[in-house]
Amino acid sequence: MSLTREHELHKRRKSRNIGVGLTLVVLIMIVFGLTYVKVTRGDYEPIRAATQQGNSN
Repeated sequence: MSLTREHELHKRRKSRNIGVGLTLVVLIMIVFGLTYVKVTRGDYEPIRAATQQGNSN
């Protein structure tokens, strides 16, 4: 009996783990991308806009 032989259960777990890992990476990339776009467009400045309006009056 060889020590390097994998059981079918291990093969299924490995493919499932790879799928879960890829899903997590994709979700992280989506959140990072949305955050990057929001920050670079300037939509992430509600406090500065509110304080400038208050100071100009």
